[in-house]
Amino acid sequence: MNQAATDIGLSSDARLGAKPPVPETLEDTGLAASFVSDLLLKTLYFQGARKGTDLEAFIRLSYSILDPILVDLQERQLIEVRGSEGHGRIGYTFDITGEGRTRAREIMQTSRYAGPAPIPLGEYWESVRLQSTRGLQIGRDAIREGFGNLVFEDDFYDSLGPAINSGKSLFLYGHAGNGKTSIAEAIAEMMGTSIYVPYAVEVDGQVIQIYDPVAHRSPDRPVQESPDDSHSFLRAVPDADPRFAQVRRPVVMVGGELVLDELELQFDPQMGVFRAPPQVKANCGVFIIDDFGRQRVRPRDLLNRWMVPLDRHMDFLSLPMGHKLPMPFECLLIFATNLNPTELVEEAFLRRIQYKILVDNPSREEYTKIFDDCCAAANLKVTDGAVDVVFEQFYEGRGIPARACHPRDIVNHVLDLARYLGVEPEASRRMLELACRSYFLDVPETE
Repeated sequence: MNQAATDIGLSSDARLGAKPPVPETLEDTGLAASFVSDLLLKTLYFQGARKGTDLEAFIRLSYSILDPILVDLQERQLIEVRGSEGHGRIGYTFDITGEGRTRAREIMQTSRYAGPAPIPLGEYWESVRLQSTRGLQIGRDAIREGFGNLVFEDDFYDSLGPAINSGKSLFLYGHAGNGKTSIAEAIAEMMGTSIYVPYAVEVDGQVIQIYDPVAHRSPDRPVQESPDDSHSFLRAVPDADPRFAQVRRPVVMVGGELVLDELELQFDPQMGVFRAPPQVKANCGVFIIDDFGRQRVRPRDLLNRWMVPLDRHMDFLSLPMGHKLPMPFECLLIFATNLNPTELVEEAFLRRIQYKILVDNPSREEYTKIFDDCCAAANLKVTDGAVDVVFEQFYEGRGIPARACHPRDIVNHVLDLARYLGVEPEASRRMLELACRSYFLDVPETE
């Protein structure tokens, strides 16, 4: 762990993730024997004959817990043994009987879920509490190191640090292309290393899938595509409950496509499971509402949606028959917009967002530093005064405002141009001038 991480005032458990202990008995799992029994029947119904080792690996409970339940299913003639391999019952091959199939179909009228054993809702609350970022304390040095690849003035860091430490809502506003999304992602990186997320949670016999392979990325694979097998993330972690995945602190983002219904539980009839909404997936991390004000819902209504969760650290989600389910809300909520905040909602509503920080256009000094960093990353030689042509002819000459994203894009244009001309890439005045001509929009004046 780097020095910046140790400067963060979190407990050891919160920084490293609260490792869930391995359940040794059925009671330790928090699940009823009937739930596990139904889960085994549905698994054999969908997958066919399976060895004890396969059932242990798929359901993610030790065979010592599963075996008494398998014995009971055998005695009730709902499953049978088709063969054996190796020593002990763990090597038996189990298959569902005709009567077992009938029973499985009856069970599936209530729940079709067949997958890793979930954890009880109460255990999920405790897991989130132990790994929450509430009470986070990040000092100046940690802030600077955490934003090492971004360029901002000292005053900006001094405004952002207290906002992060507060654990309250944060409003980032300013023109597009100045790094609001990068700021939010950097904040999540500063919150510690990895956490443990359960595959699913059980509530009154219903299953809510928490894990999302997009939101919950492997600690050793920062960029991870969704696996073909959604259960394949469950790689064994020594001395940890295998029903949990060890992941990076999540950064979950929603944009202009968001509607209020997407913030509720979504039922997947094919899998027989409820999908957790984005704010639940973001627990112990960062939840970003990007392009605030462009959603298909009034900004006022969207702000109102978060008042109770922010105040109580609890969100209420709807289950069938109108039942309201309390779920933990333990994430840093960030609103980001490139619209004028005063035109979105009244001042009284903006006051309910505690911290409002302008992500402004870079100064010339900041721009030059960003440009030099982009050139260094691309192994691009910079000739003296080359960046001046961008300001003289485009920013000042055409009245174009400088944005923090421009240097990266202009450097890419230079590289493309050099490949086309068959020359060594170089950030010279001439190459930058040609690159900027094809990057910036030149709208001719109308008569």
